Amino acid sequence: MGRPCGHPAGFELRTLHLYLIRQILASLLMTVGVFTLVLLLGNVLREVLSLMVNGQASLGVVAQAVGLLIPFVWVFALPMGMLTATLLFFGRFSADQELTAVRASGISLLSLVSPVILLSLALCLVSALVNMEIAPRCRVAYKNIFEKVDIRLSNVILPEGRFIKDYPGWIFYVRKNTEGALEDVMVVKLKDQTNADLILRAPRGTLTVDAERKVTLKLIDTTGIRLEDGVAEPGPTGEWTASADMKKERKAGGPPKISDMTFNQLWAELDDMERRIEWPVDYRRLPPDELRAKRKDLEKTLARQREEWTTPVRVAMHEQIAFSFACFGFTLVGIPLGIRVHRRETNVGFFVALILVAVYYSFVMVGQSLDTSPQYVPHLIVWLPNFLFQAVGAVLLWRANRGF
Repeated sequence: MGRPCGHPAGFELRTLHLYLIRQILASLLMTVGVFTLVLLLGNVLREVLSLMVNGQASLGVVAQAVGLLIPFVWVFALPMGMLTATLLFFGRFSADQELTAVRASGISLLSLVSPVILLSLALCLVSALVNMEIAPRCRVAYKNIFEKVDIRLSNVILPEGRFIKDYPGWIFYVRKNTEGALEDVMVVKLKDQTNADLILRAPRGTLTVDAERKVTLKLIDTTGIRLEDGVAEPGPTGEWTASADMKKERKAGGPPKISDMTFNQLWAELDDMERRIEWPVDYRRLPPDELRAKRKDLEKTLARQREEWTTPVRVAMHEQIAFSFACFGFTLVGIPLGIRVHRRETNVGFFVALILVAVYYSFVMVGQSLDTSPQYVPHLIVWLPNFLFQAVGAVLLWRANRGF
């Protein structure tokens, strides 16, 4: 008994799906390999080979450093590879008129690409494991290698981009440290292990180390808040200076910077910071009426400082999760664009992929640059490219399916 015309047998569709998966996986392995090599080459030439040329690291150390870099570059290489693989395959599939043959068999585009979409979701799980656990740990191990062989003293004392808790009674955060020239500095003086009694914030500052290893930290245009018995009071303003004798350098392998923490470490860091900075709500000690407005302003300022203090961690957490969904959004966009490009040339696919990747990561870079400006909700900005690519990809795929 014959089957109805226009309705292919199930085994034909399964065969076609297996063909698509094999071809996509082959393209994926190639593109991920290419992007991994390119990204590795940039890091190796800039950081690793210079140490070997200067005689500061052996060939074994260089090989170990390169191996540790691979999971870190996979954070970017996996979604970029999936996007390029879909563009290359469906561009070739369309140019060779194979899509026309599939359409003649009565198969819809959505039925055709369903295994590719499922593959992209599986890659999202792999990306989540890499982004949230493997890559941060490998990056920390990679940086520890360099801390052991060569690093400037000023950057050892206050490394940028991390919360520094190595000095009893103090917590420091420096967004940028260029050989002692500091930008966006936060200092918290601890009253005990859980509470702060002084919070300072400065847009810039300096860190100097003299011949006798005396360290001087100077903050410029400082704003500060003192906390006494749960009540906020105005703190130091203008220029603030602190000095200390550094008998020995901070040990290598200390707490990782925020961008190098695993998701669980970021969660613990956020919880720790929120416990240290508490709200000044001791209403039993309210001042006279004429000072109540000022006290409320101080509480608002403290709340704003608390939000600024925790925003970098929130941005890093959301960034790790958002990155994990990049493969799905790139696949939704790559399939219909590959069909529209309708070209066999590999260079065209790579060119289109690079443009889309630049658009995607520009949003992420904006969110990272605003991680100390909570009023712009940077932790949500890093999600915008996912929403944009998934929405645009869904519309393009729907329109391609209608015209298929």
